[in-house]
Formats: sequence, structure tokens, C-alpha cells
Amino acid sequence: MAVVAAPRPLLGAVLLLFVSAAWGSAFPLMKDLIVRLPVEDLLAERYAIAALTLLLLRPGTLRGLAWRTWGHGVVLGVMFGVGQLGQAIALHSLPSAVSGFAVGCSVIFTPILALLLFRTHMPVRVWVGVALAVAGMTVFTLLRGVGEGPISLLALGVTLAAAALYAGHTLLLARLTRTREGFNAYALTVIQLATIGLMTGGYAVRDGLSLPAGPSDWVALGHLSVVSCALGFLARSYGQTHVAAVPSAVLMSSQPLWVAGIAVIWFHEPADWSMALGGGLMGAAMLLAVPSRTTESPRPASVQRVEPRPVLEEASRRNHLLAVSRQASMRLADLKIKRDGGQANESVEDPVGAEQPQAPSVSPGVAPVCVDIQACRLQTHQIKGSGQPSLDRLIQRATIIVRARNLPGPGCCQSVTLSGRCLCSLIEEAEKNGEAARPCWFRPG
Repeated sequence: MAVVAAPRPLLGAVLLLFVSAAWGSAFPLMKDLIVRLPVEDLLAERYAIAALTLLLLRPGTLRGLAWRTWGHGVVLGVMFGVGQLGQAIALHSLPSAVSGFAVGCSVIFTPILALLLFRTHMPVRVWVGVALAVAGMTVFTLLRGVGEGPISLLALGVTLAAAALYAGHTLLLARLTRTREGFNAYALTVIQLATIGLMTGGYAVRDGLSLPAGPSDWVALGHLSVVSCALGFLARSYGQTHVAAVPSAVLMSSQPLWVAGIAVIWFHEPADWSMALGGGLMGAAMLLAVPSRTTESPRPASVQRVEPRPVLEEASRRNHLLAVSRQASMRLADLKIKRDGGQANESVEDPVGAEQPQAPSVSPGVAPVCVDIQACRLQTHQIKGSGQPSLDRLIQRATIIVRARNLPGPGCCQSVTLSGRCLCSLIEEAEKNGEAARPCWFRPG
């Protein structure tokens, strides 16, 4: 399924920027905690606490889930968990700046994988945003100093592979948000976090699991678990329902900007030219990445547009009503033609001359009395020529006949046939001739 335009891109951008800020705030805390805790132990405890937190907030979220949702959550968790383990293992052989830059390369891998796997073509402005994001990330990481630590090519390759897994995770999550059977963001987030916690926990328990020593370490671990992991992953799942995969990767690549801001505000590190330049490049990249509400999203050439089922049903119902309306219009037009033709023939066969009696004048609100059949017939033709709709006139005449059936004397004859005879008289003759056993609309009863 193609990546479609976000219905509320600004909301999605805000959620993804929160994800970037939450993950960016984790770097200073992790940098301080890994001095006293092994990285794999910290990751296992972090994701396990995050999964338990979301599960306690909504205990029934995993109840009655489809097997497909479980499978998707496990696959997403495995992809991200393998990336986390690879990044943590390779971090021992890479400087922090190089590791951060290699992980940030996921913003490059995301559009490339989207093009290779799904043939999704990105607009030019999105590619420009990717280039600006890479430039800003370079300024924040490599240009600020690599350090004197050794650089292992194997560790660098493992970190780049982790970045590719992160890009695949973003693409798969974007496709799942647009599935026709629905997208349960909360349950999928819980399954992901639990899967990552089990993977990292299985790797951490091989030599024992270490716990934080003091209250400050537990507070830091709580922030890493609840804010960075639980809320961060949840906001990402909801945010990607409004923003496509590649713009999401660009927005989430602004983590170095948040790291630098936190370092200046909380740890009182001096600001330099690299922060200003990198921040400007990141800001431009984010502005280019956010899609507009009216912008049509890129779709693979092989994917045809599929209308939702309610839209198809509404269109079918509308076409059916139009067909019925056209048929009814044709029937009414046919009746009008027949009526006008009958009047024309009648006027030809029995033209109104000077010697014919004139129709009696009728005062408004007074029912005419059928004294002269010929006059009644002329009066009837005058009523027909009044220009009123045919259906309304038929209903009016039928109502007059039903009401006049119980009137005595000539008042019953309020309508005549084309032959000039009163309808009430015809009904009486039919009843006298043995038709009384048949149901009649005009007979009281």
C-alpha cells in the first residue's frame, strides 16, 4: 500500500518532534548512567519498564487482538531491538560522535529503501530536506570533534546496519498505519516494547543483571523508560499516521539539535558556531519535510488508488437515486404528453363553438354543482389548463371524489370522465350490476 498524505500533518509533526526531543534527552542521561551500569542492562531495564507502564495504564489493550497485529508488533520489535543491540555493542569500538552520525544515517536510508522496495518517489523538496538534515547532523557530530578514540570499520558497519534497520522500522510502521483493517497504535507499541525488552534482557542476563544504585539513578532510569521509551514510541506510532515515512525520518533526525539544546540549558555548556549552523540546517530540513494538507503524497506507479468502501457505497446509492429520479421524470412526462394529447383530440372532436353553453361561474371556496354534464366537462378542462403539476392535480381530484361519495344529490358529481359521465354514477351502476362484492376504495365501510 502506498504512503498517503497525512490528514493532519501539523499534529503529526508535533508528535514526531516530541519523539525526537524525548530521544534526544536520553543521550545525556545514558551517558551518565553507562558509567555505573552496563549498556545492555540499561537497555533491558529501560524497555521492560516502558512496556509494563503502558500495560498497567491500559490492562486490556492486548485482549482480543488479531494474530496479524501480534505478528506486526513482534517484527517491529525485533527490527528495532536488533538495531539497539548492534548499536550498543559497536559503541565500545566507536567514538560517540561517529556512532551518532552513523545512526543518523537512517534519514538517508529511509528514502533509498522506499525507492528500492516500494518504488515510492519523493518530491524534490523532501530530498532537499534529507540533504539538509544530513548536513546539520554532520555539523553537530563530526565537525565538533571526533575524539581520539579508535574507529573500527566493523563497528562502523554494524552501526550503519542498525541505522538501516531503523529506516526499515520507519517504513514498515508507515505502511501499517494505512492498512484497511485498522491500526491499533497503543497495542502495537506495547508489543514492540515488550519484544525489545525480551531481546535486550536475554542478552543482558548472560553475566547477571545490574540495577541502579541510588535514587538519582532510578529517577534517570524512570525518565528513560517512561518519557523516552513509553511516551516516545507511543507518540511515534500516532505521529506516523499523519506524516509519511521519509518526512518522519527527517523530523526524528533532529535529535542532535535537542541534545545540544539540553546540554546548553541544563549542563551549561557553551554555545558555539556549530550549534547555530547545525540548528539552522535542521530547522530548514524540518520545514521542507512537513507535508501540506493539500499536497498529494507520492505513490508507487504500480499501486492504483482504492476508494474506501463507504465512499463506494455512497456513490452507488447516489447513482441509484439518480436513476430512479430519471425514470420517474420520464413517467411523469409520458403522462403529461398523454393528457395533453387527450385534450387536443377532445377539442378537435368536440370543439367549443359559440352555440355551446358556457361554463357556470364558480365563486371561490364554493364547490361547483354538476347540473350540465357538458358544462362540467368544460369546467374540468379549464382546471386542467391551470398549469399545476399533474401529480398534485390527480391527488386533489381523488380526494374530492372520496369526500363527495357520501354527499347527497348532485354534489356527488365533482368530477367527470372523458366520456362526460359522472364518476359517482359509474360507481353506483357498477354496484347495482353485481360488483358490490368486489373491494372498492370509494365505498364506505
